[in-house]
Amino acid sequence: MSLRILCVATALTLALAGCASSRGLHPDGQLTDAHDLATQRSLADVQLMPAAWPARDWWNALGDPQLSALIDEALKNNPGLAGADALAKLAQAQVQGANAARGPQLDLDAAAPGVRLSSKDYSYPVEDLGTFAWAKSATLDFSWGLDLWGGKRAAWEAALGRSRAAEIDAHAARIQLSVNVARAYIQLGYAFAQQDVADAELQRTGKVLALAHRYLAAGLGTPQQLHQADFAVASAQQQKAQAERAIDAVRSSLSVLLGQGPDRGLQIARPRLLKPVDLALPDNLPVDLIGRRADLVAARWRVEAASRQIKAAKTEFLPNISISAMAGFVAVGDSSGLFQLPARTYGITPALSLPIFDGGRRRANLAATDASYDGLVAQYNATLVRAVNEVADSYSALTSMRTQLAAEQRAQQDARQAWDDALKLYKGGLGSSLETLVARQQLLAADQRMAALESRQMDLSVQLIEALGGGYDAAVPAAGADAVKASYSSGAAGR
Repeated sequence: MSLRILCVATALTLALAGCASSRGLHPDGQLTDAHDLATQRSLADVQLMPAAWPARDWWNALGDPQLSALIDEALKNNPGLAGADALAKLAQAQVQGANAARGPQLDLDAAAPGVRLSSKDYSYPVEDLGTFAWAKSATLDFSWGLDLWGGKRAAWEAALGRSRAAEIDAHAARIQLSVNVARAYIQLGYAFAQQDVADAELQRTGKVLALAHRYLAAGLGTPQQLHQADFAVASAQQQKAQAERAIDAVRSSLSVLLGQGPDRGLQIARPRLLKPVDLALPDNLPVDLIGRRADLVAARWRVEAASRQIKAAKTEFLPNISISAMAGFVAVGDSSGLFQLPARTYGITPALSLPIFDGGRRRANLAATDASYDGLVAQYNATLVRAVNEVADSYSALTSMRTQLAAEQRAQQDARQAWDDALKLYKGGLGSSLETLVARQQLLAADQRMAALESRQMDLSVQLIEALGGGYDAAVPAAGADAVKASYSSGAAGR
C-alpha cells in the first residue's frame, strides 16, 4: 500500500512539474506619458487657455445656416455611419456573449425516439421485448465552470473595453464626416470665387482681343499681338471651364457625403464667405488631448482591453473546477409512464481540470496576446504623438496664413488703387484702354490669390478643430458608456 501511494505521489509530482507554464512570457509595450511630449517651444507664442476646446456643434460658429443644415443631413443619411454603428452593435453583442460565459447554464432536453426493442435485452420491461416502443426522456442539464482566477471576468472586461472603443469609433466617424462636409463646402466657396475671377478675366481678355483687332486694322498693331491676345482669351475660357468643373466636382462629393444622389448637390447654393473660428489652445495640450480626441480615447480603451485579455490568457494555465448535474425522467415502452417516481434519474459531476501538456498551445496564445498588447500600445503612442504634432502644425500654419493674408491684402489694395488710377487717367484722356486692362489683370490675379489664401485659412481652421477633437469630450459619456466605465473598478481606462 505504501508503494502504491509513493507511485501516485511521484506521478503527481512529475505531472505538476510538467504542467503548461507562462514563465518568461510578458508584454514589452510602455504607454507614452503625455507629459514627456514637449510643446513649450513650439507653442511659445500661442494664446493658451484652461478650457479652449471646440464646441460639439462647432460648425454653427462658422455662421452659415446652409453648412449647418448640410452637416446635420450628412449625420442622418451617410451610409458610412451605419457601418460604424453596426461594428459597435457587434461589439456589444460580443460583450453579452462573454458575460453569458461567466454564469451557470441550464438546458431542458426532451426527446422521444422510437426503437424496436431486442427480444434478448432484459434491461427493458418483459412485456415490451421484441416490440416497437417509444423511449421517452425529459431532463434538466446544469453546468457551471467556476471562475476561480477571474479569467472569465477578465475576458468579459476585455470585451467591454473593445465595445467602448467601437462606440467611440462610431463617434469619431461622425466627427470625421462633419469635418469632411465643412472642408468640401469651403472648396465649393473657393470654386465659385475662381469662377468669378475666370469670368472677369474672360471679359478682360475679350476686350484686349477687340483692341488688338482694331489696332491691326488701323495699322498700329501686329499679327503677333493679335495672336497673343487670342491666346489669352483661350486660356481664360479654359480657366472658366475648369472653375465650372470644380464646382460640379465639389457638389458631387458633397452629394456622396450626404448619402444622396448627384441631383442633391445641384441644389446646394453658393456658400457665403466664411470666417475662421479664432481658437486658443489648451494650456496643457498633450495631457488634455487624451480625453478630447476620440481616436486617442478609443486607442486607450483597446490597450486596457488587451491588458485584461492577457489576464484571461494567463488563467488558462491554472487549474479550474466545473460542476455539471442532471435531473429528469427516462422511460422506455408504452407500459411505462414518463412522469413517475421510478422513472426519475439524476446525477452530479464535479470535475477538476489541470493543464499539463498541450503542445505549447496556451503559451502560443499568451504570446500572441502579449504581442497584440504591444501593438496596441505602439498604436496609442503613435496616435498621441501624431495628435500633438497635428495641433501644433495646424496652429503654426494658421499663424503663417495670417501673415500671408496681411501681405496679400496690401498687394490687393495696391492693385485696386493702380486700376482706379488707370481708369481715372483713361477717363481724363491721359491713358489708354490697354493700360487700364493691364492694371485690371493685376487686380484679378491679386483677387485670385486672395481667394486661395482665404480658402486655405478656412480649411486650416477646420483642420485645427479636427486636431483638437472636433468637440468630443471623454468626460461626457455617450449612450451605454456608464455601464462600461462602471465595470472597470480600477478606472484605468478613464485616466
